[in-house]
Amino acid sequence: MSLITEEQLDALQEFINIGVGRAAGMLNEMVEAPILLDVPVLKVCDGDALKQEMVTRFDHHSLSVVRLSFSGGFSGSAELVFPTESASMLVSLLTGEDRNSPDLDAVKVGTLTEVGNIVINGVMGSMSNLLKQQMNYMLPTYFEDSIDRLLTANYLFEVNTIFLLAQTRFEIRQLEIMGEIILIFEIPSFSELIDCIDQELSLIS
Repeated sequence: MSLITEEQLDALQEFINIGVGRAAGMLNEMVEAPILLDVPVLKVCDGDALKQEMVTRFDHHSLSVVRLSFSGGFSGSAELVFPTESASMLVSLLTGEDRNSPDLDAVKVGTLTEVGNIVINGVMGSMSNLLKQQMNYMLPTYFEDSIDRLLTANYLFEVNTIFLLAQTRFEIRQLEIMGEIILIFEIPSFSELIDCIDQELSLIS
C-alpha cells in the first residue's frame, strides 16, 4: 500500500513551495541580485531509499548540513544539505567574499546556518500555518561530514521513520549562478502529518 496518495503529495508539494517562496523573499532582502528558489522534486521515502538517493546523488563528497528539530502537531527534524560547490557559491554571494578567499571558511558556518534557519523555518512555518498546527523549534545546528558518515552516524533510521526529500534549486540569473540544496524532513510520526493534511483537504473539497 502506498504511503501517500497523489492528492496528499500534491498538497505537501504546495506547502513546501509556499515556504520556499517565503524563504526566497527573506534571502532576497540580504542581497542585491534576486535569488530564485523552487522545488522541482518532492519524494516520500523510507531510510533505505533515502540512503540510495543520497549516495547516487553525492557519491562520497563532503556535505555541509544545517539541522533543526521541531515538535508539536507532528515532530521530527529537518536538514538543509549543501553540496560543497553550492555552499561556496551561496556564502560568497551573501557575504561578498571571493570564493577562493581563505577568509571564506571563517564566515561559512554562520552564513549557512542563517540560510538553513531561514529556509527550514520558512517551510515549517508554511506547513504549520496551512495545517493549523502549533510548532516548536530548537536552535539550528551546523556540521560537515562525508556522505557515508552522514548516512550512518547522523540519521536514526528507525523502522517507522519516513523522510520527505525535497530537491531545491537556487538560481541567481544576473550572475549566471545555479546550485542546489536538499531539504530532508525526518518524520517519525508521518501518519500524524497525513492526518493533518487530510483534515485540511476535507475542508476544501
